Amino acid sequence: MKQRKSSIFLSYLFLTIALVVIMFPIYYAFTMSTFDEKEAYSFPPKFIPSIHAVDNFATAWKTVNMGRLIFNSAFISITVALAKIFLSMLAAFAFTYFGNFKGKYFFFAVILITHMLPLPIRIVPTYELMRTFGWVNTYRALTIPFFASATGTLLFRQLFMTVPSSLSDAARIDGAGPMRFLFNVLIPLSKTNVGALFLIEFTYMWNEYLWPMIVTNSNNMRVVQIGIKMLLASEAQAAEWNIIMAGAIIAMVPPLIMLLLFQKTFMEGFSLKEEK
Repeated sequence: MKQRKSSIFLSYLFLTIALVVIMFPIYYAFTMSTFDEKEAYSFPPKFIPSIHAVDNFATAWKTVNMGRLIFNSAFISITVALAKIFLSMLAAFAFTYFGNFKGKYFFFAVILITHMLPLPIRIVPTYELMRTFGWVNTYRALTIPFFASATGTLLFRQLFMTVPSSLSDAARIDGAGPMRFLFNVLIPLSKTNVGALFLIEFTYMWNEYLWPMIVTNSNNMRVVQIGIKMLLASEAQAAEWNIIMAGAIIAMVPPLIMLLLFQKTFMEGFSLKEEK
């Protein structure tokens, strides 16, 4: 009994320490966003919030037109996430329920191989393609190259393979075609996976910096991550870290909102798994 209590105590102690380590940078960033310039450079550093939060957040918002940047990031992230989910479902559905076409495993392997190619390797040919199409500095260049998802295809394929074949047989007997079976049966069963993939892809695109920096050339098409970089002063001037941290805190809010919105979906999925 004592050994069990000790094990529980150590587990909670470890989790508490891990939580502090993870949350401290966020807390310090928020604290820094409430300082004035003098307090931001004070030594030893302060860890108690100050009274300049409103001014700093307003300055960060106006300096880089943060509202426009957040709109761009949100539009790009939501569009890419939804497109990836839809296309991944169609691809997984084809690989799972249309298993007689030639080259099935070859094409699936090719899809997985593309997942191993990091974005920097694809930047030059992708940029040349966008320039040829005349899509540079447009939403099409910021979204369409990211529509395909090897991760999503693999995720939904593995899920669809666990669905009993009796369901598809019953749907076929009832006169349901393939697309009706997909939308009326498989998608409702995939709610948890859809929520998880949406959060992953939304966060990935929200944090994207390199590609938007390369493919856009006007401030109206920039994204929020570039906006944080724009808050940095030139090398001849000292960086206003209180303003930069205010911008970083603003950029954290939309992904946090998405996490809170989809939290219930995750919990329902966990509950179903525990019941099984």
